[in-house]
Amino acid sequence: MSRPETAAWWRSAVVYQVYPRSFADSDGDGVGDLRGVIDHLDHLDDLGVDVLWLSPVYASPQADNGYDISDYQSIAPVFGTLDDFDELVAQAHGRGIRLVLDMVVNHTSDQHPWFVESASGADSPKRDWYWWRRPRPGAAFGEPGAEPTNWTSFFSGPTWTADAASREYYLHLFSPRQPDLNWENPQVRRAIYDMMRWWVDRGVDGFRMDVVNLLSKDPALPDGPVRPGEVSGDGFASYGHGPRIHEFLQEMRREVLAGRDDLPFVIVGETPGVTVDQARLYTDPARGELDMVFQFDHMGVDHGPGGKWDVQPLDIRALKASFRRWQDGLADCGWNSLYWCNHDQPRPVSRFGDDGAYWRESATALATVLHLQRGTPFVYQGEEIGMRNRTFSSVDDFEDIESINHYRSATLRGEPPAAVLDALRRMSRDNARAPFPWDEGPTSGLSTTPPWTPVGADGREVSVAAERGVKGSIYEHYRALVALRHAEPAVVDGRFEMLLPDDAAIFAFLRRWHRTELLVVANLSGVPQTATFGEEVGDDEVVGDAARVGGRAGSWPGAEVVLTNQQSDDAGTGDPVWLGPSHLALRPWEAVVLRRTHGAGAAAWR
Repeated sequence: MSRPETAAWWRSAVVYQVYPRSFADSDGDGVGDLRGVIDHLDHLDDLGVDVLWLSPVYASPQADNGYDISDYQSIAPVFGTLDDFDELVAQAHGRGIRLVLDMVVNHTSDQHPWFVESASGADSPKRDWYWWRRPRPGAAFGEPGAEPTNWTSFFSGPTWTADAASREYYLHLFSPRQPDLNWENPQVRRAIYDMMRWWVDRGVDGFRMDVVNLLSKDPALPDGPVRPGEVSGDGFASYGHGPRIHEFLQEMRREVLAGRDDLPFVIVGETPGVTVDQARLYTDPARGELDMVFQFDHMGVDHGPGGKWDVQPLDIRALKASFRRWQDGLADCGWNSLYWCNHDQPRPVSRFGDDGAYWRESATALATVLHLQRGTPFVYQGEEIGMRNRTFSSVDDFEDIESINHYRSATLRGEPPAAVLDALRRMSRDNARAPFPWDEGPTSGLSTTPPWTPVGADGREVSVAAERGVKGSIYEHYRALVALRHAEPAVVDGRFEMLLPDDAAIFAFLRRWHRTELLVVANLSGVPQTATFGEEVGDDEVVGDAARVGGRAGSWPGAEVVLTNQQSDDAGTGDPVWLGPSHLALRPWEAVVLRRTHGAGAAAWR
């Protein structure tokens, strides 16, 4: 397969995220590992993806499933060895697949030697490698409200934990087991850059930087505003996109890639709370910071005022408005990442689709409208076979620290336990971490022994074995989308134009590049719909002889059908149904991609 080789190779690439613990186990202990990934690289190769994004495999006590690192330059024994990692890099490269390593440098584990030394006493030479503060003025150490700031942790509770030995507090935006590094200290930055260079020398092709926009904090550490009904404050204004964040990111890229100007490297930043204008700064190539960002705008369209756990019905119009905002905002500067799911998000077919009657159709429709936008698509393991959310009988079934902490804090606030549990079932990160179903056996093919976490009912019904090579399957639809991105320049470089933005069910857009147009239309509902197009799908922005080739809306019924998620038969019942020149009838969750190419006499779109 031909894969991208240009300097900005990632623009035409598709990334596949592997969560190793749940992917494939090679040694029979029930936990996925690096050799398991090596043994299944042919799956990625068959899918056609260009990049393997590997979630953390570093040494870690696993308080947050590896995002609490105790040694940046060692592999956790449960995952294998550095020799295994080197073989994975070599085997992936041998298949033309690049490897992006998850990198967590906002915080470490509380068992990292740096923090152990920092916590050894106020006079430790590494004391200011982390954020230590005394109780707030007028408060006694250890009493409620004595924390240096009123900030709320991402994982519930305060962001400060008391250290009895020194009678000071240390900062952790996430778990107390994940103390935040002090990036104001140049020694910290130098140690981080040295470590990242070490991984580059081992052959990695990029980094996915975890919560990278949180690195810079306002050194004053002021209190945050308290929202109605809350007892603690929101400190995001003091640590999200902090005062030196652009300086730090520019320095990081400069130092890590020094002397490697010709290295085809990519740096992707997870940036919660980022705006379009901020993303333009982060991803402007001239600034030398990030190549693209993970933004969370579209991930919040089903959130109510209470945030992630305040789950609301999906508004397709809001979803489209979010995508349009980012497509338009980064059209001339920067680059979009495109994703429905990752290790922190529930399964998209359960969250945004219909995982029952229209499981196959909704999974493929969602994939179609995502992959054919402008940007780099990310596929999370299991997405390509339509994995659903897991089944949780009680709160005892949850293993994720965020979910467990939320249940505890929400019920203590008086929220009904049944309502809290329902939100956890729908939005918990545990949904993404079920064993990957290679087959329909009792261990889903992950291992020869019971996996580290239950397979669940979905693992008995959904598998690679049941879908690979099956015409019309979710897996084969993903393969077709990846192949289309590689083959059609309009998918990578074409202009994006949202259509029917006010329609409550239909997601439609145009991609235009030179003399090629793609029309992407999907019905994101369980009832039939009709898409009615006007001049927006015509040639009002083309000059020259284009109008003579009959390119207005009326010509789309005769356009090439590039891809559809409908099962066709000899009678053509799966083909698009046009009710006249501008009206396309859509079955429930139907998605179709049409293409037309204007003749040589037509002017090109730029």
